[in-house]
Amino acid sequence: MVIVTGGAGFIGSAFVWKLNREGIDNILIVDNINTSDKWKNLVPLRFAQYQSKFDFYDRMTENDMPGGVSMVVHLGACSSTTETDMDYLYDNNVEFSQKLAEWSIRKKIPFIYASSAATYGEGENGFTDDHSILDKLRPVNRYGYSKQLFDLWLQRNHYLDKVTGIKFFNVFGPNEYHKGDMSSVIFKAYHKIRETGKFSLFKSHREGYLDGEQKRDFIYIKDVVDVIWYLAHNPDKPGIYNLGTGIARSWNDLIQAVFSAMELPARIEYMDMPENLRGAYQYFTQAEMNKLKNAGFTNPMTSLEDSIWDYVRNYLATPDPFLI
Repeated sequence: MVIVTGGAGFIGSAFVWKLNREGIDNILIVDNINTSDKWKNLVPLRFAQYQSKFDFYDRMTENDMPGGVSMVVHLGACSSTTETDMDYLYDNNVEFSQKLAEWSIRKKIPFIYASSAATYGEGENGFTDDHSILDKLRPVNRYGYSKQLFDLWLQRNHYLDKVTGIKFFNVFGPNEYHKGDMSSVIFKAYHKIRETGKFSLFKSHREGYLDGEQKRDFIYIKDVVDVIWYLAHNPDKPGIYNLGTGIARSWNDLIQAVFSAMELPARIEYMDMPENLRGAYQYFTQAEMNKLKNAGFTNPMTSLEDSIWDYVRNYLATPDPFLI
């Protein structure tokens, strides 16, 4: 059995889709769907069981975990970069992760978990996934700090040679529809452009960056699940890995690509960034990808333009946009 926490969420449900495509359906999905629309991500998927994260947590604390588990892919977390309840983030992203990691390590079950590029903060120490700089990173929001705390806990307990962590950069693609404000700008732009014919980006509030020229490392969900699949089958290559394309692109590039995929002329406007975001906004991210390549994953990542074209034309513009 494969356990996928966060299995009804964006990356989690996409990885279950990947497992299904590889002929695997003996899957336990753990999540907190509640009243959200995440359940729709599960409809086309094949899996053995769903369990709420609360029931699953109780099973862990009562030593009542299922037998025959071959792999744990821990993608469940509060992923909101604007969440302000640090205690909630700690409970979800640190303590829950610690208990599941310890159980997996004790049982000698391969454990893969989601870290985040948000741990890099402003990038003043670069974007290298070398473990030696972990304690030098300075996240700029609570979400990034919660992920940093778990990474540091693993390092402090000498577990980084027993588990595999993935620092996701800006992931986008099908199955993110339930995420609301945390959905990708591509998703938001498609619907806004269809409604108004234009889209607004944040102005720059930092010298050296023109409006819309803030840059991020955007990566398509289909590339992401291929990497997770590779790492899942190479547990002899543990550690924390960056997962991006290795190429930073501007928000202007991204929106131009959405207009192009929609076959519409680009109409981009710029608006002031809210005051509460200005101190916690990353102006540049770019994954250093040599570590993953040295671990044997050499597949090329899909370009931004080709990724957006596939997402817009084959998913957003269709009546059934989910990965199936």
